Amino acid sequence: MAAKESGMQIRGKVSIFSLIIFLTIMFGCFETKDKADDDDNENGGGGNTEYRVEMRTFVSEISDYAKTQKPGFFIIPQNGVELFTLTGDHEGEAAAGYLSKIDGTGQEDLFYGYDEDDAATPAEEMEWIKGFLDIGKANNITIMVTDYCSTHSNMDDSYAKSAAAGYISFAADSRDLDTIPAYPAVIHNENSTNVTSMAMAKNFLYLINPSNYSTKSAMLSAISATNYDIVLIDAFFNEQLLSSADIASLKTKKNGGTRLVICYMSIGEAEDYRYYWDENWSADPPAWLTEENPDWEGNFKVRYWQREWKDIIYGSSDAYLDKILSCGFDGVYLDIIDAFEYFEGE
Repeated sequence: MAAKESGMQIRGKVSIFSLIIFLTIMFGCFETKDKADDDDNENGGGGNTEYRVEMRTFVSEISDYAKTQKPGFFIIPQNGVELFTLTGDHEGEAAAGYLSKIDGTGQEDLFYGYDEDDAATPAEEMEWIKGFLDIGKANNITIMVTDYCSTHSNMDDSYAKSAAAGYISFAADSRDLDTIPAYPAVIHNENSTNVTSMAMAKNFLYLINPSNYSTKSAMLSAISATNYDIVLIDAFFNEQLLSSADIASLKTKKNGGTRLVICYMSIGEAEDYRYYWDENWSADPPAWLTEENPDWEGNFKVRYWQREWKDIIYGSSDAYLDKILSCGFDGVYLDIIDAFEYFEGE
C-alpha cells in the first residue's frame, strides 16, 4: 500500500488539475472568439468593428475615388459631427485625416427642429453640436446648417444665428425637403457673385423631394429661377436619372452668377426605391442589409463597412457615385453618416 499523500502533494495535484481546466476553458473561449471574428471578417468587418473608424474610412474612400475621377469634386457629409475628433468629444484630438478629405459638412436641426419642427433646439444639444461644427470650421470646412422651421420669426432667427456663427444655412419650411420656400421673398445673403468653391457660397437650397413638380422640366425651371449659391438636389426625378444637360442648366443663377450643383446620396442606409434595389432582398437579404428604419419607410440600415455595399456606392459604371459623376454634379452630399450610432447601440 502506498504511503498516504501529504497535503502539499494533494494541493499540487489539485493546482495542476485546476490549471488544466482553466486552460481548456480559455482555449474554448479563444476558439469561439476566433470563429466569431472569422464570421464577421467574412461579412466585411472585424470582430470588434470600430464603427466610427469604418465610417471615416468609407467617406475617405469615396472622397479619394471621386476626386481622382473629377479633381475639385466636393465631399459634404451630413450629421455625424462626432467624427471630427478621434474621441468623439470636443476636447479630443481632431481627426485630421478625415477632415482633410471633406470640403463641407451638413448639419440638421442646429437651432430649430431637434425635438420638433418649428421649435427651438434645446440649448444643451445645440452647444454640443456647435462645438464640433466649430472644430470643422477651424479646419476650413464649410458648415451648411438646415433648420426645420416655418414660422417667419423662427426662420429669421435661424438665418441670423447661423450667420453670426459663420455658417451658411437653409430654413426648410418642410421636413420633406420638397419646397422652395416663399419666405423670405429675397433669399438670405443673396448675391450675384460667381460661386466656384464651397468657401464662396453664402446660402443654399435643399430640395431633394420633387413630388410637388409634375414634370422634370417644371422642377428644373423652378430651381433655375432662384439665386441660391448652392443647389442641393437628388440625382433622379421619379426614378429617371438627370442628364448632364439638366445639371448644366442649373449652374447659372437667375441673376447671371454661377453656382454649384450638389447631389444627395445616402451611404448609411439603402433605399428600396433606388435603381440598385433588388426585390429578392425582401425575402433573402444580403449580409450587409439590416432592418428597416422605423421612422423612414423604405430605408434600411446597412453594414456600411462591407465590400458589397461599397461596390454599390462607388467604383464601377453602374455604381451610385459614378452615375452622379457622369451627370456633371459639382459634389456629393453624403447622408446617414451617423449610422455608426445605430450599430453602437446594438
